Amino acid sequence: MERKKIAIVGTGLIGGSLAIRLHEKKLSSRLIGVDADPDHARKALELELVDEILTLDEAINSAEVIILAIPVDAMVSLLPGLLDKIDNQIVIDLGSTKSQLADAVKAHPKRGRYVATHPMWGTEYSGPAAAVHGAYDNKAVIICNAEESDDDALEWVKHMYRKIGMHLLEMEAHAHDLHAAYVSHISHITSFALANTVLQKEKEENAIFELASAGFESTVRLAKSNPAMWVPIFLQNRENVLDVLNEHIEQLKRFRDSIQNGKESELKGLIEEANKIRRIIR
Repeated sequence: MERKKIAIVGTGLIGGSLAIRLHEKKLSSRLIGVDADPDHARKALELELVDEILTLDEAINSAEVIILAIPVDAMVSLLPGLLDKIDNQIVIDLGSTKSQLADAVKAHPKRGRYVATHPMWGTEYSGPAAAVHGAYDNKAVIICNAEESDDDALEWVKHMYRKIGMHLLEMEAHAHDLHAAYVSHISHITSFALANTVLQKEKEENAIFELASAGFESTVRLAKSNPAMWVPIFLQNRENVLDVLNEHIEQLKRFRDSIQNGKESELKGLIEEANKIRRIIR
């Protein structure tokens, strides 16, 4: 497939890391950056993540592919109006929730030009300086409601993701949000809560620094994630997040009660039940 002129709206961790891969894999003839934060725009240009910075309207007029890598609340507001302005460009989003986006443009006359995707990759850092080489390698990308996208748009997006090293899965948008709550969103909530617990109970920062084990660091690292990204995700996926959060709280209560009551066999059983995750994650 021929290279395309690509605009990335949002030049932070996700968009910036994708820009690197698009350069590396020679998928773009020119990369345009769009960012509401002037400092991010300047840094993306300085780091050569993009070839130029334009306004959104200028990018729409210039690009053949428009990739949205912004917080999901901004995406829901932006996408319908963006589709109003395009001709035959391909529009892709990289958001972590999909139901509201899918519903917002379901009846749009240019819905076919939009491909809803969620690359399952990220780190706890943010901004253009956090962009990394090798992002997305051997990770999954979910394409949602693929049947609602035009064949040529879907074909190019699949080509792009395969080229940058991802494997593809297709899923209905509401099903995606349910599964994402269980395998991604709850991990972040747990990490935020654990960090708050430790900061509340352990007042000696040096003790945290000196005693924190690798296990603690891996569990709590997500607590460094950007609230501007995660607050909209939790609120957009509220129903599913609350479902998994309530179940998690019940599991914590079972551990608490078995420890409080000295029930050794019950505590052992809870841990052995948890060990079954080895069958899935090694």
